[in-house]
Amino acid sequence: MDDERQKILIVDDERFNINVLVELLKPEHKTTVAKNGRQALERVLMGTPPDLILLDVMMPGMDGYEVIQKLKDNEKTKNIPVIFITALSQTSDEAKGFDLGAVDYITKPFQPTIVKARVNTHLRLKRKSDLLESLVALDGLTEIPNRRRFDETLDLEWKRAIRNNNLLSLVLMDIDHFKLYNDNYGHAAGDVCLKKVARSIEKVPQRPADLVARYGGEEFVAVLPETDGEGATQIAEQMREAVFSLGVTHEFSSASDVVTISLGVATIYPVVEIDQKYLIEQADKGLYDAKEEGRNRFVDVDMTISYDTD
Repeated sequence: MDDERQKILIVDDERFNINVLVELLKPEHKTTVAKNGRQALERVLMGTPPDLILLDVMMPGMDGYEVIQKLKDNEKTKNIPVIFITALSQTSDEAKGFDLGAVDYITKPFQPTIVKARVNTHLRLKRKSDLLESLVALDGLTEIPNRRRFDETLDLEWKRAIRNNNLLSLVLMDIDHFKLYNDNYGHAAGDVCLKKVARSIEKVPQRPADLVARYGGEEFVAVLPETDGEGATQIAEQMREAVFSLGVTHEFSSASDVVTISLGVATIYPVVEIDQKYLIEQADKGLYDAKEEGRNRFVDVDMTISYDTD
């Protein structure tokens, strides 16, 4: 299927070279092109990133070396493999490219067999790397992102929010009386319950940047970039309703006769002086208050007006 083909970005200031490479690669892969370094960076950051970049070394303005440095300095693009396109043959030039993070070189004039072989080799490696990365970032039981993925995402979004002066919201949630559920229905039933809850809450946020992860045990967490308190509480309530609507029987809960969740919501404008753990602590405080107030509800902790930086 077309959607399963991997995406290649071809960057070259000469139309002839672009045409040759597109003609060679388009039958097996998705191809997109850029005519200079700045356009290449825009293409990479817009929409789905490419699986491989073929990057001309010698271009007017921003050359290939500067482009790859910017790619490797960006958390979102640093792992995209780059093959340099060059007419240069000096060993020193190749060494410079490899030092900057290039995975290979293709020389002009192009040899079709060599181009295809090197491109396919690095695309296969990229596919395997992506698969391993996705497996490492998934919780083995619920098959949603795990704590490690949450930690990485929160760190990334915290820094991005500081740079852009954006809001960042966090929702921390816990299955009500889950120990009693496990004790009375058995751990196998508990595992099924965890899977159902995970699937139901993961479907609620709609934006690609939003992340729902298993925080640990029966706790889950949602990272909501560029989301204000009102938006975050709406998502929290939708998650609560989604779990309640599952109708999973829980006769031993004081909150309801079905499985429910309690949630803590916190929203902040991140700043350098505040550690991201503070956001987690405040969401946890909201979660604690929700439990104290009877469970099967959310409590919003408003931090967008002021907070102590001492």
